Amino acid sequence: MITVFGSINLDMVIRVADFPRPGETITTHGFDMSAGGKGANQALAVRRAGGTVRMVGLTGADSHAQLALALLEEAGVDLTRTRACKKSTGLAFIQVEDSGENTIAIVKGANGEVTPQTADNTLGDLAKGDLLLLQQEIPFAAINHALDLAKKAGAKSVLNTAPFQDAYLPLANKADVVISNETEFDALMPGANPMEQRAKAFVAQKDRLLIVTLGAEGALVVEPGREPVQVPSPKLDKVVDTTGAGDTFCGYFCQMMADGADPVSATRKAVKAASLACCKNGAQPSIPLSADVA
Repeated sequence: MITVFGSINLDMVIRVADFPRPGETITTHGFDMSAGGKGANQALAVRRAGGTVRMVGLTGADSHAQLALALLEEAGVDLTRTRACKKSTGLAFIQVEDSGENTIAIVKGANGEVTPQTADNTLGDLAKGDLLLLQQEIPFAAINHALDLAKKAGAKSVLNTAPFQDAYLPLANKADVVISNETEFDALMPGANPMEQRAKAFVAQKDRLLIVTLGAEGALVVEPGREPVQVPSPKLDKVVDTTGAGDTFCGYFCQMMADGADPVSATRKAVKAASLACCKNGAQPSIPLSADVA
């Protein structure tokens, strides 16, 4: 069983030729609302990869919640551990440039109300052999406690260090697997040495598996006691929207690991899935099905 403990958002997406400069007003190419939140996105990616997954998180008791959970429910994600609270459902305001690059501003809403008690109430039945996937879009204390619960139960924990926050740095010391992009890893392991050297040093110090996603260059896999392996990414004719690529990678990677794949094989499939996610608009609508990746 894979359990995702994290955020649930409704994404408000506008498409622009170029990001506006301070004080500038621009017209847009269009507007969409779609389900999002790093936790929810990753849960859907696990499901579309063919896995059995449950989503643990909070929404508001409002009309946004139904929209935010619609694709998860349709896909068959277990939502019995998802609760509603008095705060509004989390919102993300996303600008997507014609190049596919994006900027994101988040209203935490219900996601900010997730607590260690939430983890106790929903993750108490984690068991040996389970996999717990977490991100950094809910409060530190909740993630920290969830990692403790996973360790106590003998479950494997996977931490995606996005969105990066300095205060969350200690979490990478607890997770069994750390997935970071280049920018996040530079903050985790700063220094003048090449990234591959720093990645090896990080793994040697922490004794855990590290994956560094490299955008169009694929991903770097660093296992304890082994030389790093770079997995290339397929070349894309056109990038439409990169919003869901990282979450797609995490969900596919975890499902492959749950199926018994080695880290390099899991990364190969996850990189392909993430590349496909760049070819469509929207965080959740862009997540491909396993058959498409194959």
